[in-house]
Amino acid sequence: MKNYRIVNIRTTIKSDPAISILIIYTGGTFGMVYDEDGSLTPFNFSKVLDKIPEVMSLELKLTVISFPEPIDSSNIDFSHWQEIASIISENYRNFDGFVILHGTDTMAYTASALSYMLDGLNKPVILTGAQIPIGHIRSDARENLITALEMASAQHLHKPIIREVCIYFNYVLLRGNRAQKVKSSTFAAFESQNYPVLAESGISIEYNISNLYKAQKPKKLNIREQFDSNVTVLRLFPGITPEVVKCTLEIAGLKGVVLETYGSGNTMSHKWFTQILQRAIKSGIIVYNVSQCSGGEVIQGRYETSKKLKKIGVVSGGDITTEAAVTKLMFLLGNENDLNLIKDKLSKPIAGEMDL
Repeated sequence: MKNYRIVNIRTTIKSDPAISILIIYTGGTFGMVYDEDGSLTPFNFSKVLDKIPEVMSLELKLTVISFPEPIDSSNIDFSHWQEIASIISENYRNFDGFVILHGTDTMAYTASALSYMLDGLNKPVILTGAQIPIGHIRSDARENLITALEMASAQHLHKPIIREVCIYFNYVLLRGNRAQKVKSSTFAAFESQNYPVLAESGISIEYNISNLYKAQKPKKLNIREQFDSNVTVLRLFPGITPEVVKCTLEIAGLKGVVLETYGSGNTMSHKWFTQILQRAIKSGIIVYNVSQCSGGEVIQGRYETSKKLKKIGVVSGGDITTEAAVTKLMFLLGNENDLNLIKDKLSKPIAGEMDL
């Protein structure tokens, strides 16, 4: 294990709390406090009870593992996903749940990636963060952390209620690979347009049990950690030129493209566009069709403009988000060798990220 900073925190006077939670601090706005000269510096988690005394009421055994250097979420890449997954794997037997503190900008990407990587997951993994640093008087960090810990420790008949990767933010729990950051200037930063909320925090926490990921048969957690980042996103817009499309699809080493189309998967009907896509597909590049609409669903063939896409071999992403699509494409390219198998898995859910 790298030189991670590890802090053990007792939140109760009980000698042996029944539930243990591992907090993984990667960086982001959440863990910043103001020092004496007014600048923001990383928070010392050994003093978490001073900043958030309400944690004492949870009666948990807490351990915090912090990255050696906090990562701005804009700099997150698959190597950090591998680090997080490795920490979870190495500590899986010793903890009942996991809370990941992460910057909001790429949180949905990380949540999606982890949902694919953690095969056999039967414990809660909840990502949360903050729009305002914990050191600020109006910070949302306190509520987000307290409730994320409460949800990560929630059990029924001595078994965890949550058994998937989620995002908790601003009173709602969302499936991680269904969430998107939609606002940067309010506390309600995340939404899940194509899948219902998993839980809501009010006077009490109300779990929507029917929407939670169904428990898998007990098996050993298996980490599949390979990613191939030779992918790109091509977002269509009125007036896009053949040169732009051609240059994008002819990037050296390119293996996959998330094609952000209009509405239910529609594109322009220009002959040049179809020909460029067809050449790319014949050369072995996967083209994955995703709607630009945050609440959209691709249905190739509903309109004339999308019939040709299906015919030439463009893969439909259904109601998957761009964040989940990009990470899924990278994940499958990194872990599978058969092109037809990858295309088949892209069109079906592997971790609840899309509907059939």
